[in-house]
Amino acid sequence: NLMGARLAGSHGDTQEPKTNPLVSISDEPETLYKRLSILVKGHDKAVLDSYEYFAVLAAKELGISVEKVEKPQKTIERFTLLKSVHIYKKHRVQYEMRTHYMCLELKYLTSSTAAVYLEYVQRNLPEGVAMEVKKTKIEKIPEHIQKPVWDTLPQVEETEVKS
Repeated sequence: NLMGARLAGSHGDTQEPKTNPLVSISDEPETLYKRLSILVKGHDKAVLDSYEYFAVLAAKELGISVEKVEKPQKTIERFTLLKSVHIYKKHRVQYEMRTHYMCLELKYLTSSTAAVYLEYVQRNLPEGVAMEVKKTKIEKIPEHIQKPVWDTLPQVEETEVKS
């Protein structure tokens, strides 16, 4: 009879639900973001392409709508130096740094979803890649702006000037 069997270490008479201490419940309302713009910079195009695939896949798994993924034009920075410090002015060497960009725009997020997504994506950021995040928050229109100003101004009577 398996109905009467108990597992070792478990108490059958406790019916309290288990609570996770890592989950916190707060009374303050969620912040809503209209747009979350993530700009990723790196020197290796293949690494950025792979990271783009990862970031979009992670967003889709969390149910976040991806507005657009664009790749702005790369910037090339060149340095021209002398091969020898003291002589041979004609002999030079040229170095260049190519910085590739990838911009990912997500729309309509809550603050908790954005925090979870950003933490996950930043922890898996490849070496040699930098990230910039811009958040556009949705806010309620303040009271003093909701009513038009022209409704609150007193009416000015027009006076005719007779000469």
